[in-house]
Amino acid sequence: MEEIETKQLNKFYKNLHALKDINLGIKENELFGLLGVNGAGKTTLIKILTCLSKQTSGEAYVHGFSVKDNPEKVKEIVDVSPQETAVAHNLTVRENLDFFASLYNTRDEAYISSVVNAFSLEEVENQRAKTLSGGWKRRLSIAIGLISKPKILFLDEPTLGLDVIARRELWKIINNMKGKITIILTTHYLEEAEALCDRVAVMAKGKVKATGTSAELKAIAKTDNFEDAFIKIAEGEL
Repeated sequence: MEEIETKQLNKFYKNLHALKDINLGIKENELFGLLGVNGAGKTTLIKILTCLSKQTSGEAYVHGFSVKDNPEKVKEIVDVSPQETAVAHNLTVRENLDFFASLYNTRDEAYISSVVNAFSLEEVENQRAKTLSGGWKRRLSIAIGLISKPKILFLDEPTLGLDVIARRELWKIINNMKGKITIILTTHYLEEAEALCDRVAVMAKGKVKATGTSAELKAIAKTDNFEDAFIKIAEGEL
């Protein structure tokens, strides 16, 4: 069974058909990208998969659990690193990690230290979060997402607003997580998706237009440029 699977998933908001017959399969420990312009349906899909919203019809399964019938089980195994950096600004970096570990009842000093090392947070460990640069705050925010020891981590626009150097540093960290945990990544940066993701789904107007590796999508669109491929697929120019 797929780690995440949706079957004919639909979502209506009054007169808006936000998701239209979404069929997706995401493998365990895959780094899977969701690509699409604003309003494509990415956020709605993530909300359903993380049990923050209910589908109108269709099925969605996370690690074998139905999001409709077993939301508590799903919530135990997923975590989300949101677009807005989610840190406690008056706490130090280490205090943030300790605080969230206590919330999740996963207070394990050895594990917290391993997260600090994985994200190279040692040099800022005793600084208050409010004094950190945007890049360091994003690192901390993603590290907090791992503190609950999730099986699946949703990264929503993890490098939005970062400069080129900070973005590339975060790419290295995300790359090091590959194969150890299932990651669902949303991003507006197509070069980011091409560099990091095992496979991507291109969404437009509530539909999944195509799914595959960047090479497969370029082949579908008959182009060597991933941005051109994305535009052709999203706009239905094939």
